[in-house]
Order: sequence, then structure tokens, then C-alpha cells
Amino acid sequence: MKKLKIGVAGLGRAFSLTAPAFRDPRVELVAAADPRPEARRKFTADFGGKAYAGVEELCADPAVEAVYVATPHELHAPHARLAASRGKHVLVEKPMALTLADCRSMIEAARDAGRKLIVGHSHSFDLPILHTRKLLERYGPPRMITGLYFTDFVYRPRRPEELSAAVQNQAAHQVDIARLLAGGRVRSVRAFTGDWDGARRAEGAYACLLGFDNGVAASLTYSGYAHFDSDEFTGWIGELGQKKDPEKPIGPRVFTDEVASKLERNYGGAGFRPLDPVAHEHFGLLIVSCEKADLRPLPTGVMIYADGERRLEALPPPRLPRVEVIDELYAAVLEGRPPLHDGEWAMATLQVCLAILESARQQREILL
Repeated sequence: MKKLKIGVAGLGRAFSLTAPAFRDPRVELVAAADPRPEARRKFTADFGGKAYAGVEELCADPAVEAVYVATPHELHAPHARLAASRGKHVLVEKPMALTLADCRSMIEAARDAGRKLIVGHSHSFDLPILHTRKLLERYGPPRMITGLYFTDFVYRPRRPEELSAAVQNQAAHQVDIARLLAGGRVRSVRAFTGDWDGARRAEGAYACLLGFDNGVAASLTYSGYAHFDSDEFTGWIGELGQKKDPEKPIGPRVFTDEVASKLERNYGGAGFRPLDPVAHEHFGLLIVSCEKADLRPLPTGVMIYADGERRLEALPPPRLPRVEVIDELYAAVLEGRPPLHDGEWAMATLQVCLAILESARQQREILL
């Protein structure tokens, strides 16, 4: 079996969460780039690959066949374009970019270079979501989708740029999931957003109604203000598949040195601790109302509520966290299968996220 040789641009939080998937035997991490020497040292110790201080050097490495762009959101577009221009396939973290113009430039760069462009991880890659999609063949078609997630997003250590792009960051998950399961195109968006803490300015909450061209409606609610924790609905399994202590208080609402706090918990930092997932990842409570049943993906499988039927269709625990990303990347690059989460897919998701913001500001429905 041929291995796909991957280089990583950015060894921050996104990489640390996806890193276990790169233990898959189909891929090999051969290089990485990050300005932090402690992260480069840890990468070399963990994976044995080359470590560069700059993304330019990484993209010039002839051993690298694909670049995983996990740099800050505002750098996704230039780094993806750079990788494609050097003949590399590109896997880029969500959100794909912060503007539709940047998304188009990334798609064009990959197309001009004849390279594959895939966007992920988003929680639409999660196995329970993919299994729910298969169950639609038995219980569908879908009629309505309801998603709800209450987290502490606003009160985790953040760069200012992360807080200013909170909706693009978090809604990308819910919108991706809704689009995958609805099976149509989003045609209308009506939304409200919340910016409720003057000390941490961010649109850290939203409620929106998406109308699809096939008649499906999706109602999506999100709050990152760290009061109610909706992981209570998933048996205290957290978003990343880890066990949670319901009695543990949230972290500090005020940081003395927020950048230092963030770097400390990042890959290579003194406070970095890899997670130990016990179940699949998720993005809160989700109910898919179909013609013949309601389906509810959970970290352990999919609950089916149908006439005379109420049962969990269990799924095996994850072999590797986020391995579904490797499935799609490997199939696209080495097996020639069209990826689901390609550039056009991710640009459509960003369009909806931006429409959420626009609808809230204009206080009206946005037609796409």
C-alpha cells in the first residue's frame, strides 16, 4: 500500500486534535512548519519528520505530497495557494477562509495546479453523522433538522482574530452537518446573533433558520457563553469524544496573559495534554426528522425513533480520532475518488455562515 506523505503547516490546537489520525498506516507525516521551536522539537520527537520555521520551506520540500494547512484562519488562503503552486495537494482546516473571494482563489489555485483540495475537520466527518446519512436511505427523506449546542467557546484562551470569527469557526460545524443531511442547497437564512460580554467582544451565540431548496428546514442554535453545558444531553461525553466531569467548573473568564495561556496548552507547550477519547466526536444535540423516523446521532451510535421502534444502532468506538478525514484525503489523492468536502462544498458552507452574520445585522432574511 502506497503511503501518502504529508507536511503540516501550523502545529497549534487544530493539529493537536487531528494528530492522532495521522497515525493511520496509509499516511506518513514527513515534515511540519511552525514558528515555535518547542513545537518543532516535539514534532520531530513524535513523528521523526523534518521541522521548518516557515511554510515556504515546507512547501518546497520534495518529499511532501500533501500539505495540511492548520495555520490561523486568516492564513488559510495564502498558505493553501502556496502549497498548490508548489504542486502539493491541500487539506485545509475549517473555516476554509474568511471571505468568499479567498475561497475562490484557493479553488482556482488547486484547479490550475491539478491538485486536490479538501476542507476539514468539521463534525460532518464524524462517523455517527455519516451513519445517520446512510440511515436516511431507510427512514428518509429528511424533513427537518434541529441542532443545539451550548459550550464554553468564548472563555477558552483565544487570539483576538478567533473571537472576531466565532460564527465562521463554530457555525461551520453545524452548517456542514445540516447541509450533508438535508441533501439540498441552502436558499434562505434568517438569523440572530449574540455579543453578550463587553470584556470579550465576540458574536458568541446565534440562532438561525435555514431553508433548503428541497423543502427541508434546519433550526440551529449555538452559545459559547459557558453557562449551560449541553454535553449533559450526550451522557457527559464532550465534543472530542472525551469523558467530562459535570461538577468541574469552567476555566477563567478573565486571562492575565491570554496568548501565553493558549500557547501553553498547544502542541509542544508545557500544559499540552493529549486527549483520551472514549467515544466518537459530536457537535451537540442533533435530531433529524425524517418521513419514517426521527434520528439522533450520539457519540456511541444513532438513536432511531420510529413507529414501534426505539433503539440505539451502536457504532464501534473510534479506531483513531478523526480518521474519517484520512479516509477522504487518501481516497481523493491516491484512489481518484471525488471528495465530498471539496473547495466548492466548503465555500458554500462559508456563504451560509456569512449570511448568518448578515441576516443578524440587517434584521432580515437573506436569500442565497
